[in-house]
Amino acid sequence: MLHAPGSTLQPGSSTTQQRRHHFQPPATPPASDFQRQKYITTFRRNFRKFPILSLQEASYLEYGERNQTLVDVQEQNGVSVEPPIPLLTSYKLGKFQLSHRVVLAPLARQRSWNHVPQPHAILYYSQRTTKGGLLITEATGVSDTALGCPNIPGIWTKEQVEAWKPIVEAVHAKGGIFFCQIWHEGRVANTDFWPNGLAPISCTDKPLTPQIQSNGINVTQFPTPRRLTTDEIPQVVNDFRLAARNAIEAGFDGVEIHGAYGFLLDQFMKDEVNDRTDKYGGSLENRCRFPLEVAEAVVDEIGADKVGIRLSPYSTWAEARDSNPKALGLYMAESLNKYRLLYCHMFEPKRETVGEKCECPHSLFPMRKAFNGTFIVAGEYGREDGNRAVAEDRADLIAYGRWFLANPDLPKRFALNAPLNKYNEETFYTPDPVLGYTDYPFLEDTE
Repeated sequence: MLHAPGSTLQPGSSTTQQRRHHFQPPATPPASDFQRQKYITTFRRNFRKFPILSLQEASYLEYGERNQTLVDVQEQNGVSVEPPIPLLTSYKLGKFQLSHRVVLAPLARQRSWNHVPQPHAILYYSQRTTKGGLLITEATGVSDTALGCPNIPGIWTKEQVEAWKPIVEAVHAKGGIFFCQIWHEGRVANTDFWPNGLAPISCTDKPLTPQIQSNGINVTQFPTPRRLTTDEIPQVVNDFRLAARNAIEAGFDGVEIHGAYGFLLDQFMKDEVNDRTDKYGGSLENRCRFPLEVAEAVVDEIGADKVGIRLSPYSTWAEARDSNPKALGLYMAESLNKYRLLYCHMFEPKRETVGEKCECPHSLFPMRKAFNGTFIVAGEYGREDGNRAVAEDRADLIAYGRWFLANPDLPKRFALNAPLNKYNEETFYTPDPVLGYTDYPFLEDTE
């Protein structure tokens, strides 16, 4: 039987005992060429005997002979285990030691009743946790006016903070690093979910046109938003600051500010949405003022080493377009360096319309070079193009959404180049605590 890297063997297994007796990876990378050579020789000799390889042991080969071709190893059943790939090499993210570069991207799941995280999220996130793996939560509202659809989690109340704690503890128990994505929808909202039926807020009073949902069938209608006054913007900045504080209280390792996908911060940045004439509109510097104020406030509250941000300068989702997305992305990447954020997470779109995938004609590499911290990219990456992005230094880490949803053991599957489960878009937002949520099979369950 083929065991996926990192899979759990039965306690007391003679195979497990023998393998651990003959081969135990050192706690730190070999310091000298001689030690590296000794390690790789020991690995080769014992791996031929005991081909059950943990993810840590596989990724540890990064410290071996990087430029030599490692011999292919065949298991008894004929399945080959490839040499380590760029996605499975270790990475130092600030104070966090990552064992691989496969990140769980933030994914809206809409299974938090009354905006309170539920116990079923414990299993969902822990299923996708590996020791030294980075996970980012689904978008989490910073206030009762931040949400525009049902069953989205929040982190502005004590009840919500307490509900997040066991979820965070489950991820930490398996050695994962967990960041909370904090978020405000802005005009991409429905009045039905706003307190007292108030209009959603934005940089503009221009409403969105009806939008086709991700299933390609249903259409969402949007109300006319209310333009935020200059005096109201500091309150929204404070909402993000308090949400970051609450996230740390809940036990998260840090937060990711959601500044992408046509939501509130992105609405301010994009010149085809922002029609203001005050200090938050007009020039590129003015349009980026609000998100940079949010970044500064969050950094001041919890420390730059715990803060990342997500941006999507090229995305046109929710009619948030910009006439010069490259200039926008570069300006934000350079401006964020002032606050020493831990990472910048950028999305490159590969769909012009819902259901239509295409090659992205744009490059995030200029932003990658401009930003001084860790650079994460997302955009329907697979195993091969993720490997290329890391190998070519176009990104430090790759965030996977749909594929990680459908394959809770995605890093293990990448390690073995194993087949992937297909995702079911019809259950992405189904309010079911199991279906399309925690019922995707692990590799060993499909054998």
